[in-house]
Parts: sequence; structure tokens; C-alpha cells
Amino acid sequence: MSSKQINTAFILGAGLGTRLRPLTENIPKPLLPIGGRPIITYAMEHLRAIGVRRFIVNTHHCAEKYAKAFPDGNWQGIPITFRHEPVLLDTAGGIKNIEDLIADEERIIVYNGDIITNLPLAPLIAGHFKLKTSVTLALRSSGPLLNVNIDQDGFVCDMRHTLKNPGMRSCLFAGIYIVEKDFLNRLEAGRVESIVPPLIEMIKENPRSVGGIVIDEGYWYDVGTIEEYEMLRNAGIS
Repeated sequence: MSSKQINTAFILGAGLGTRLRPLTENIPKPLLPIGGRPIITYAMEHLRAIGVRRFIVNTHHCAEKYAKAFPDGNWQGIPITFRHEPVLLDTAGGIKNIEDLIADEERIIVYNGDIITNLPLAPLIAGHFKLKTSVTLALRSSGPLLNVNIDQDGFVCDMRHTLKNPGMRSCLFAGIYIVEKDFLNRLEAGRVESIVPPLIEMIKENPRSVGGIVIDEGYWYDVGTIEEYEMLRNAGIS
């Protein structure tokens, strides 16, 4: 690992948004408006604050709507590279699909395109370099789904109760994580796969390979249902 700067963010924008239908029938979920602007721009704003200089966004459902939303191919001067997935590849597949856009020894920050949060990202970055892991997850100690377990040293020891290792603490995965380029060597091009199975395999091989940083400051919303979406629209977030 060279510089501690993270220049590239990969924002996951390719999902179908099935839980928000019919709102998402003709638009990707990350482009739904909240506060008069697309949801995805909250992620972009959050990432710009830590010095990110380039966005990569994967697309699938209604991909042409992204070009209309960002006709100049940038957001507030930060360039956006769109990478289309004709077949939806899920998270690990999507990350592998942008491998050619990531320089050797570079790292990226991956960010779900349908969350709105202002949790501080500096602790995640600092924790990533302190733990010297290939992947480090941002976690919350409370939330609707506490299915990531960490040990006493801050390493992830289980996800989705797969390894039956409760560790010291159960946490919510916040949908933001740092990935070193070398992790992509574990992934298979074109394979439709969640990020979880490769992480589980890595944990089985080396219990200190995946980090988990608990960050409870700030707010965190997953725009997962129509009710949550309407609540956020009416909450005055801007």
C-alpha cells in the first residue's frame, strides 16, 4: 500500500430497485429525487469531502437515465465513468468488471448508491491502514440487520452467520467499504456474485484479512422501501 489517499470511488448504481416499484419502473433507484436532487449525489458529496477525484458508477436498469442526469459526465467537476452491465453482476461481479479502470496498487472506496449517510469516513480510512487489510467495512452497532461479526481486534470473523462465529460484537454493514486492488484477483470475471462469499472465503483462509470499523456518528438511511423513501423526502435532508 502506497499513499493513504483514496482517489477513486465505485458507486453501485446498477440495481433494479425492486422494493421501490412502481417508482423505479422507469428510473434507477439512485436517481430517484430527495431534496430536489438524485439520491446518488448524496454519496458523491460525501465522497468528495474525503478527497475522491473520480467516480465510477455501474449501470444496468434504465442506464440511459444516468447520461441524462449527468450530461457532462461529471458531478461538480469530478469526472464520472459509467460502466454498463448488460447482465446484472451483483457487488463482487460489479467490482471485478471495473478492474481495468483501477491502477495497480490502488484502492477504491465502494459505496452503495441507495444509502444516504453523513457518517464520518476518516475513521474507516484510518482503520483500513491500521489493520492492513485487503477489505475494510464500515459498520454500525445498531440497525435493522446485525449480521456482521467482529472480534476483539476489529477483524470481521463472520458474515450472515455463515461461519457460526459470533466474535465479540454483531454489527450492521453500512454499505461502504475500502477494497485494495489485489482483492480483485480473487474474483472471477463475468461471475454474478455478491461480495459476501469471497469475503467469507478470505476470512476462512486468514482471520485477519477483513477489517470492520464501527462508526456510529451521524445518520444512516437505507432507501429500501417506498415508506422509507417518502419519509426521507419529507425529512428535509438536503
